[in-house]
Amino acid sequence: MKTGRTLQDLARELDRQREAKRDFIVTSDAMMLEDSAELFSLCRPLPSGMREVTPYGMTDLFHRQLGAALGIPAKYYDKMRGEYPELLAQNVNGWFRHVPSKHTIRTLDGTARAFLSDRYRRIDNYDIAKATLPIISKMPDAQVISCEVTETRMYIKVVNPRLEAEVQKGDIVQAGIVISNSEVGLGSVSVMPLAYRLVCLNGMIVGDFGQRKYHAGRELEESWELYSDETLQAEDTAFMLKLADIVRTAVDEARFATVVDKLREAAEVRITAPVPQVVELTAKQYGLTQTEENDILQHLISGGDLSLYGLSNAVTRASQDVPDYDRATTLEGVGWQIVAMPREVWAAINEA
Repeated sequence: MKTGRTLQDLARELDRQREAKRDFIVTSDAMMLEDSAELFSLCRPLPSGMREVTPYGMTDLFHRQLGAALGIPAKYYDKMRGEYPELLAQNVNGWFRHVPSKHTIRTLDGTARAFLSDRYRRIDNYDIAKATLPIISKMPDAQVISCEVTETRMYIKVVNPRLEAEVQKGDIVQAGIVISNSEVGLGSVSVMPLAYRLVCLNGMIVGDFGQRKYHAGRELEESWELYSDETLQAEDTAFMLKLADIVRTAVDEARFATVVDKLREAAEVRITAPVPQVVELTAKQYGLTQTEENDILQHLISGGDLSLYGLSNAVTRASQDVPDYDRATTLEGVGWQIVAMPREVWAAINEA
C-alpha cells in the first residue's frame, strides 16, 4: 500500500486548502472562457454597473466537466482545445448565452478545479477529517497506515490490529477502513472496509459493504453567491454526527468474518488456464493498462499462488508500483472485485 503523506502533513495541507479555496454559485451570463481556452473568467457585477473580471486557470477535470455540462463531446472538445482554442471559446461562450444556467464553481490557489451543478452540496475534506480523526484516535491500537489528499480526492486508511484472521497458513489479514471524499464531484463521502494483508502490506478495499453520502443539496436562488460556512454548518452537523457513528462501528467483526470467508473461498479457486492469458483477460475486464498488466503478471508468478486469491493479491501488490495515489487506490478496489467477481465471469476468464 502506498503510504502517501504523514497524518501531520495531511492536517497541514487540509488547513492550508481551507484558507485558500473559494467557491461560487454563478449564472452562465457571468462566466466566460477566454480565447486561449486556458483561462476561465468570472464576471462579478458591481454597484457601479461595471463588472469585476477574475480569471482562473483550469484543471483538466474542470475542462472535462465544463464540456460535459454544455453537451460538447469530449473528443471534439479536446480537439478544439489542442488545435483551435478560439473556436472552443466561441462554442463554450455561445452555449453560456444560448442556454441560461447556474453552476457551482470551485477554485483553489487561483485555479478553477470543478464545474458542478448549483445543487452540489459542499462536504469538504477538512470537515471529514475533523469529524473522523478524533474517533480514530480513540480506537484502541488503531493505526492510520496511509493518507493523502490529491487533486481530486482525500483518503484516510486505518487498520485495527486487534481484529485479524488467517486466510491461509501464515497469511494474516487485519480489519480496517478507508475514509474518502471528493471535493470536485468525483465521488461521494464513503467509509469502506479494508482488508490489510501483513505478508506484503497490501490493502484491499472492500467496496461491497461501504456507506456513501452524495454531494447533493438544496437549490440556492442567488445568481452569484460565495458559499459561507455558516450557511452550510447547520445542514452538515447531522451528517457529520452520523459519519462519526459509522466510523465507530465500521470495523465490524461480522462484516470482517464475511470478507475473510470470501478470501478463503478465493484461495481455493485455482487458475487452470495459461497464467499470461488469465492476467490479460482480467486486465481487459477491469480496464487495466498494459504496464499494470505486466506488473500483475510479474507479481503473480513471483508470489507463486496461482489462485483467484493470488491473482487479487498480485493486483493489490501492483498498486504499490503505480506513481499516482488515486490510481493505486483504484487498484486496491479492483483486488476485491476480482475476489468477488461472479463465477461465470471467472469461468470465462479461466477457461478461455
